[in-house]
Amino acid sequence: MFVEALAGGSRVTSLGEGSVFIAETRKPPITKSYGDGSSNTCPEFRITSFNGRFKMERAMTKILYRDMDRVALDAAFNNTKAISNFPAVLARFKHDSQETYSTYGGRRDLRYGEKARERYDFIPSGRAAQATYIFLHGGYWSHCAKEDFAFIAGSLVPNGINVALAEYTLAPEISVTGIVEEIGRLIQHLSDDKDRLGIETLPLYLGGHSAGGHLALMYRAHPAISRVHAISPLVDLEPMRLCWLQDSLKLTYEETRTLSPIRHIKPGAPTMISVGADELIGLRSQATEYALACEAAGERIGLLHVPGCTHFSILEDLANPVSWQLEAFLKLV
Repeated sequence: MFVEALAGGSRVTSLGEGSVFIAETRKPPITKSYGDGSSNTCPEFRITSFNGRFKMERAMTKILYRDMDRVALDAAFNNTKAISNFPAVLARFKHDSQETYSTYGGRRDLRYGEKARERYDFIPSGRAAQATYIFLHGGYWSHCAKEDFAFIAGSLVPNGINVALAEYTLAPEISVTGIVEEIGRLIQHLSDDKDRLGIETLPLYLGGHSAGGHLALMYRAHPAISRVHAISPLVDLEPMRLCWLQDSLKLTYEETRTLSPIRHIKPGAPTMISVGADELIGLRSQATEYALACEAAGERIGLLHVPGCTHFSILEDLANPVSWQLEAFLKLV
């Protein structure tokens, strides 16, 4: 027999013909903590049958992260299932990105390293360029491609900002540690202007979405970076290790400590954190908590909950010529 605890009430469970049991909370839950940060919450129950027999059962829910068990944790970070039309959204991203390449041109698949995916596309804004915005795509470090997100240049290029769309090796082919190292090579490559793009005297802005937001925050203290824009960033990797994402990420306990930006706030470039007001609670909480922690540390930080935006439509806001995010980012000092 399995009995599920219901807050503030009881549950009737049938065990078969003629046997109906009522389960009710007997005493406050017992919580046991473990060394890996997880815990078990174990409510005890009195099980009473209508025919006079008694049986004691215990329902156990393993709390993995804060107040979430595995089911809740999986749901809190499953962005594609949080909207009803993800395939259509991705198709629109790809279509708009191809139009962006056709409109602005640029140079494709420039290399910043020896690995197959260590490459980037450069979309110039023209002679009046004021800065270069490096964009790191999301996909939980294991999916997507730079070509699907070129459309974000739609607001940046007209505002005099070059765009460098970065690619990187995906998990599980490489660890998240390895991905972070690749981004370091990308930044140095662009800072040195090894491809002679004419950007050596321009400020470098580092932006990224979701997992890309995490990668951007990992380098907010890099001397070559003038500003950072982290969109729906993942700042604590512990829940990633404990949910469905671990199948591809293979995060170690040590990586969740060394690669979580929330654990290593230090002096860095002015940073804008933006997140969709309609995103999943997991993403909204991470973005907000990071911004508050930076503010408490005296860092130059901005936080924007973009009205009406989901985890994906927030990128369409960035691409909009009258983008909430771009306006706030450019005013950041």
